[in-house]
Amino acid sequence: MEIKVLGPGCPRCQKTEQAVKDAVAEAGVDATIEKVADVMEIAKYGVFGTPAVVVDGEVKSVGKIPPVDEIKKWLQR
Repeated sequence: MEIKVLGPGCPRCQKTEQAVKDAVAEAGVDATIEKVADVMEIAKYGVFGTPAVVVDGEVKSVGKIPPVDEIKKWLQR
């Protein structure tokens, strides 16, 4: 599983990245977490608000800090 946290590194983006890490740890899934700060790379996902979370190429959240419980739902297969 590949998870990308899109954002320039603002405090909200950092909180989102930590929430993703916490959710992955709690769910016990094998996932690669990547932080994407490049604006052009973020735009490729059609995302114009950050933070955003992308799971296996699918945009799951834009412009908010998703709760850990919500992220864990995205990790279930």
